[in-house]
Amino acid sequence: MKFIHEIIIVEGRYDKNTVSQAVGGTVIETSGFGIFSDKEKLALLRKLAEKRGLIILTDSDRAGFFIRGRLRGMLGNANIKHAYIPDVKGREKRKAAASKEGKLGVEGMTPDVILDALSRAGATFLDAPESAEPNAKITKADLYGFGLSGGPGSANNRRLFLKNQGLPERLSSTGLLEAMNILYSRDEFLSYIQNTGGEI
Repeated sequence: MKFIHEIIIVEGRYDKNTVSQAVGGTVIETSGFGIFSDKEKLALLRKLAEKRGLIILTDSDRAGFFIRGRLRGMLGNANIKHAYIPDVKGREKRKAAASKEGKLGVEGMTPDVILDALSRAGATFLDAPESAEPNAKITKADLYGFGLSGGPGSANNRRLFLKNQGLPERLSSTGLLEAMNILYSRDEFLSYIQNTGGEI
């Protein structure tokens, strides 16, 4: 499996599942139009765009292009690439009827079509995940050790930490782990904790 350096943005969880079967990497859903009122998630996407770049991969229907256009305006064009799937008539297997426009969305595409769309968008393909070294990643044990996960008061500590980092305060410990590993190396994370005297 090929891995993608950029963060891939899709509309929903079924799209995320389809893309994750085609390529390795980080895939984030917009929850459809829900992204427009989620200031914290938009702030996270801006940070991710600066750090790794984004690839927006939405459906080819009117709603998909509306989401793509709004995101372009809200995030700016810096470090954003656009991947487009072809117009294919049909109905997704899980749905009783075809969409209003009668087109397959991202979830109805084959892995080859997804790979081709990402390639044409200029995705950076890797042969392996970005950090294959065992100590290069922030771990769940790190989060636990600094009171951000799994212990008394960890949910409150995590909210304070996320607020200080300018990240969505509602991120779960798993979401925090994923975001930290995109934004920081393990050494940068540990250095930040040490520089704050271990205080979150």
